Order: sequence, then structure tokens, then C-alpha cells
Amino acid sequence: MAITTAASRLGTSAFSNANPVELRPNASREDVEAVIRAVYRQLLGNDYLMKSERLTSAESLLRDRKITVQDFVRQVAKSELYKSKFFYNSFQTRVIELNYKHLLGRAPYDEAEVIYHLDLYETKGYDADIDSYIDSPEYQGNFGENIVPYYRGFETQTGQKTVGFSRMFQLYRGYANSDRAQLKGTSSRLASELAQNGASTVINPSSSNGSFAYLPSLRGVTPSSGFGGSATFGKSGRLYRVEVAGLNQPRYPNVRRINQAFIVPYEELSTQMQRVLRQGAKIASVTPL
Repeated sequence: MAITTAASRLGTSAFSNANPVELRPNASREDVEAVIRAVYRQLLGNDYLMKSERLTSAESLLRDRKITVQDFVRQVAKSELYKSKFFYNSFQTRVIELNYKHLLGRAPYDEAEVIYHLDLYETKGYDADIDSYIDSPEYQGNFGENIVPYYRGFETQTGQKTVGFSRMFQLYRGYANSDRAQLKGTSSRLASELAQNGASTVINPSSSNGSFAYLPSLRGVTPSSGFGGSATFGKSGRLYRVEVAGLNQPRYPNVRRINQAFIVPYEELSTQMQRVLRQGAKIASVTPL
């Protein structure tokens, strides 16, 4: 069953008809290897894994059925491998976002969830915080002992808030993207939104349909006054903010596929929008000021 009719545009096609990866009692060796790969992919956010980084001891225990998939997930999440990729160099709120994504398959629903894990880490430490995700009724009810966690945030299901759908797209940037290779780096994606108890619009992953998604500047740069046009209010006195994604800049060295926002008078709106499209960009939004 498709996640959404816009799956190809949103970059979720790979998950639309995929079944959860489960280690069954009669699993073959190939099945066990597929489970191990799926755990690494999910928990490491699709980041590249070198052979020397693999948790060989934990893998052997899983192959011999001496631990469950849930135990293997726990060992990966508590490992130095996981910490070095996501914990040591990231802001704490970003760590919590990734823990929700990697371990529960969704985005945080509200600021209270973030505060809970901040307090738990401060009072009981890293391992206890990881255990709180994996030992939770939510984890047990969705994954149990032998299902690899997966991105539930794209699906409509009982007990899941609708706001989680749009927030997942702040954390998920495409099937081939890595959690350590995103433009926003180690900064939080949801801190402001959670603090304001708001919901963002769905931002499709860049190049998911040949276009580039608009992401506002982290520095809050004031938009340009006009797209090569007038900086006045025009005859009507109405101004519009136009957000443009994937704009080609004709300069040397060639700067391609940038995001930019412009303030345009109503009288010039149509002309400037046509100019944007001729440059191969996409208009992400048009809002009155």
C-alpha cells in the first residue's frame, strides 16, 4: 500500500511497498545478513560503514541467535560507532531528533518529549536514555524483539499524531541521503517548531523529482528587494515574498541550484515568476506581505 500518492515526488517510493525486515525462527543465513544490514542502515542513518567499524561480536551473537534483533539494536545504539557519528559532535536536541528517527521511526511530537530525554540524559546518562526508547511500550508494540525499526512517521496509524508526518520530512532528506551529509549539519531541525508548537510544511527531498527543495537561510537573511526589478511598493502598494528553489546563478565560478527569497511588487509578480521559471528554478511559495 502506497504511503502517499506523492511518494515519488517526496522521495518515499522505496518505503511504499516495503515490508518490515523481521528475523523469523526459520530464517536462513542470508536472512540474518539482511537483518544486520537493515539495522546498520536504519540506526546509522544510511551513513557509510567501513568493514573495520562493524560490531563483529554483536553480529556473531545475532547469527547464533543468542541475542534478539532488539538486543542488537541496543548494542549498536550504545556503541562508540553510533556515538562518534551522532552524539559527540551534535547538539543535544539534534541527538534526540535522531534517536527518535533511528529507534522509533518517527519525529518528536512536542517539546515535552525533548525535555524528557534531556532530563533523563542529565540525571541517568546516555545508556539509560537509549534504553528508554528501546524498552518503551511504543517500541515493543511496533517492533517487538525481532523487527528492525523502520520509518513509521510516513504512515497513518493508531496513536501517531498527524504533525509527525510533516516533521519527518525535516529529518528525512531522501532514500540515498545520509544523516551526516545534510546541509544543516549537526544543528537541530525541529527545535524552533517544537518550541512554538507549530507544524512545518512538507519539504520534499532535493532532486526527488528533479527539483530542489526550498530551505530558508539559517542566518535569517533578509530577502532581496525584487528579482532584478523595482524595490518600490508599486501602484497597488502590495508586496509578495517569492521563495525560489534550484536557481541557477549566471556567474563565474558557476553557482548552481541555490535557494533565494525575493520581495516583489504585485505589478511585477507575473513577470518575475516567468523569469524564475526560464532560469530552470522552481517557485516554492508566494505569500503576501
